[in-house]
Amino acid sequence: MKLIDTPSPNHDERTLPISLLVLHYTGMENGKVALERMCDPKAKVSAHYMVEEDGRVFRLVDESRRAWHAGLSSWNGEKDINSASVGIEIVNGGHDFGLPHFPDVQIKAVISLCHDIMLRHQINDFNVVAHSDIAPTRKQDPGEKFPWPQLADANIGNWPEVKTTDQRILIDAQDADKKHIRLVQSALSYLGYDIKITCKFDSNTKSVVQAFQRRYRPFKIDGQMDVQTIALLTLLVKYKQKNHP
Repeated sequence: MKLIDTPSPNHDERTLPISLLVLHYTGMENGKVALERMCDPKAKVSAHYMVEEDGRVFRLVDESRRAWHAGLSSWNGEKDINSASVGIEIVNGGHDFGLPHFPDVQIKAVISLCHDIMLRHQINDFNVVAHSDIAPTRKQDPGEKFPWPQLADANIGNWPEVKTTDQRILIDAQDADKKHIRLVQSALSYLGYDIKITCKFDSNTKSVVQAFQRRYRPFKIDGQMDVQTIALLTLLVKYKQKNHP
């Protein structure tokens, strides 16, 4: 893969081995504006790579260094996501610019780049995450139009499929049996999400459920613990237990 080196000054010492791959959208007007921002020392943001809409791949920070892309975030109990991850910014206007579709040529470049990173650092499929997965109360990127199924077909991340289309709510804030909420919170925590086991359907729990839906059921993101959402969650837990005990 041809890389266009465009060094950013925004990085520091990495203190953890690489175990995560974090995907973002740039959420800006275009790639030029995003690249300028990530190379601006005053902005104090960066990523290791940026993938343009036409498939060009820019390398901003060497993987041996800690890029500044994750912000306040957590996955599997790790809070210093910047030290534990490689960050890829994918040029897309995001929610502020109408959430456009991702061009095929861009996604092909993302897949190729992800394959290379995952192979070199032995990153497992549950550690390929969205920015919204690691910061569910703050972030929505790369958004519900990002083609996770296409990446999963290329062995990048997961895409569970269940037969049920039932969206009846199983558990809500008024659920008298708190063990049901505890089970959902425990399952989300097991997958890696930053969620406290409160046995309450609180605002943080709803945000995490929304992040889960944005990733695995993007056509309906309401934060409700319905039949289909619980089925997807259960399937992913079983898959992780079997393949990554």
